[in-house]
Amino acid sequence: MELIEYGITKLATVSAVDMKTAAATTLYTVPPGKTFHISRVVIRNNSASLAGGTSYSFTGWRSGVDLSGMTVTTGARALLQLDNTTYTPVAAVTAFQITVTTGSTLACTATIEVWGYLV
Repeated sequence: MELIEYGITKLATVSAVDMKTAAATTLYTVPPGKTFHISRVVIRNNSASLAGGTSYSFTGWRSGVDLSGMTVTTGARALLQLDNTTYTPVAAVTAFQITVTTGSTLACTATIEVWGYLV
């Protein structure tokens, strides 16, 4: 068996994700025959301030995430599962995406890492 089935590991790193434009970006596609359990999402290396970015959502996971406090471009933010919240695993061959609803005021991209495990 592979580590991705026995431990929480980084499954994807996506660079230059548009954090301003209202749209969806695929971060990871679940392999056939597997389900994906999300542990965390790390957002880092934003190219500009994310001020104004008050609503980002992730497929079947967290929604309405406010990243407007990420005004420094040298930091990173780890989004974790919320206590007392049940999440449905992402099904096989399904795209796990970030959807920008209310994005940053300035044009901005970021690198996003997806962490979790497969079953």
